[in-house]
Amino acid sequence: MNPLSINTFGALGVPSSLTSVLADRGITTPTPIQAATLPDSLAGRDVLGRGRTGSGKTYAFLLPLVARLAASGTRRTPKRPRALILAPTRELVTQIDEALQPLLASNRMSSRTVFGGVGQNPQVAALRQGIDVVVACPGRLEDLIGQGHVSLDKVEITILDEADHMADLGFLPAVRRLLDATPRGGQRMLFSATLDAGVQVLVKRFLDHPVTHEADSEQSPVATMAHHVLHVEGHQHLPVLLDLVAAPGRTVVFTRTKHRAKKLARQLNASGVPAVELHGNLSQNARTRTMDAFHSGAAQTLVATDIAARGIHVDDVALVVHADPPVEHKAYLHRSGRTARAGNEGTVVTLMTDEQVRDVRDLTRKAGVKPTTTKVAAGHPLLRELAPGERIFPGGLALAAPQPSGSGGGRGRSPRGSGRGNGRGQASPARAISTGRATTTSGSPRAGSSSRASQAPRGAAAFSSAARPGRRAGR
Repeated sequence: MNPLSINTFGALGVPSSLTSVLADRGITTPTPIQAATLPDSLAGRDVLGRGRTGSGKTYAFLLPLVARLAASGTRRTPKRPRALILAPTRELVTQIDEALQPLLASNRMSSRTVFGGVGQNPQVAALRQGIDVVVACPGRLEDLIGQGHVSLDKVEITILDEADHMADLGFLPAVRRLLDATPRGGQRMLFSATLDAGVQVLVKRFLDHPVTHEADSEQSPVATMAHHVLHVEGHQHLPVLLDLVAAPGRTVVFTRTKHRAKKLARQLNASGVPAVELHGNLSQNARTRTMDAFHSGAAQTLVATDIAARGIHVDDVALVVHADPPVEHKAYLHRSGRTARAGNEGTVVTLMTDEQVRDVRDLTRKAGVKPTTTKVAAGHPLLRELAPGERIFPGGLALAAPQPSGSGGGRGRSPRGSGRGNGRGQASPARAISTGRATTTSGSPRAGSSSRASQAPRGAAAFSSAARPGRRAGR
């Protein structure tokens, strides 16, 4: 039977206790990567799954993990989890655990996130009590193993998510050590958007006759995603960006460096567009506040470095803007994957100056993308087509100064702490300007948008009061 022809989770073998949890969340039809992998993973086979971000990989490994733990008959013991999920960033770890919680609750099981940038005591206490699943970044987990707080010798199922990103960040040595600490006979699943040389090393060493499935790979065309390159003069870069992000709906803006992310967020707030920044210089508390503000609608724009290019899922992101074109085509694809998720439509815009023409042409060619290129300035009619709707300037957010994460403590980024920024004078955006609005002509709202005129002032005030500097925590 062709698994791609099966259109229900129950028909694929997912237990009813889990399908009911999915149904409560409006999830009834498997995505291609789920339909392809679930029969093998539920049967206990090692699985190598390749799929584009937003293709549904998370449930593809969470469903068999919970189903097989529930059927195994073993019990959790102190300091010895029964399953391990490794992911490269704190945000992805948190997102996986949020999806995992209701599935575990239906079977009276528990989990614990483990990552740096926050105090380790709550993590240690949970591990000591005994948990079923650890969802972790490699660095902090290795720290806790070294301190004797956790052992992986009872792990029955191990999952690596975003394995290629692990390789990009230099985590492979730590991942190999952690996998070596798990029993050889356990089930292992590896999910990745691409299968580079570093990932293949893990596959050959740790997966036993894996079944390989590919669906919605990074190079697969996304019919619902439109790609545009806007050729702008240097002095028009910010006005064009401002024109785009002031439209209704959530927008993610990508920059190459932490300094640029901070600067652009400051400029957008000063211009009356509520924006937050996400980059490696922020403490875990500050990162959490940033994502909470973006999820809630208090901030309509997220300005981020490539830390947010993978694994961050925010509903209804209709527009992704590469304010700085990335260096590598893989980064372009991962950044762009923040929109057009789960069948929704989305638009990807790259801002290109005269000096970047050759680089952007090479970038899109390697990414397998054929964008529409247009020379524009602020007010160009195309901007209203790419980001329809009334331009709203309700006022910037009043943000407390973000606290830098402890050295090496995040461990959800490069273990070398690459791209440190200057750390000194990068103050956060100034106190919010007035919440008076200026609007221009209106158009139909972008997909997934909602009226931010009513949301922004209320959300901005709430975010301001909550934005207390996070304390620096141990690793």
